[in-house]
Amino acid sequence: MTNLTPGGKIQQHKINAMAQANLIRLLLDGELSCRDLAEETGLHYVTVLQYCRTLHKAGAAYICGWETDRRGLETIRHYKVGIGKDVKPKRRMTEVERQRRYRYNLKMRRTAMVTAGVARFVQSANGQLRFEMIGRGES
Repeated sequence: MTNLTPGGKIQQHKINAMAQANLIRLLLDGELSCRDLAEETGLHYVTVLQYCRTLHKAGAAYICGWETDRRGLETIRHYKVGIGKDVKPKRRMTEVERQRRYRYNLKMRRTAMVTAGVARFVQSANGQLRFEMIGRGES
């Protein structure tokens, strides 16, 4: 139920009793992120975020779940109206785990580039393999 204008932009509504009631109804129905609540109600994301934080601070809402962002970190809260205990986010990755994941992804990207034929592995003078891109003039 997104409110789009003919130009394709999201139509935002002024905050009033009906908009607040709609927000509370959605918070009662299930666990939604602030972005989902903003889309459903037509209110601005920051307004919904402030309402949810205020409800949480007053003890009228609790964090019932977390969603991962594009980096894989659980930073997006899901709120629900009622008395409940906040769900804690999962343990964050340590620096060593992040570095291991980065190096693994780098290795996979380089392997894919070699397989596609746009790069190659060359043996250095010290015997180790080194990655290099293939120039446009070379084949």
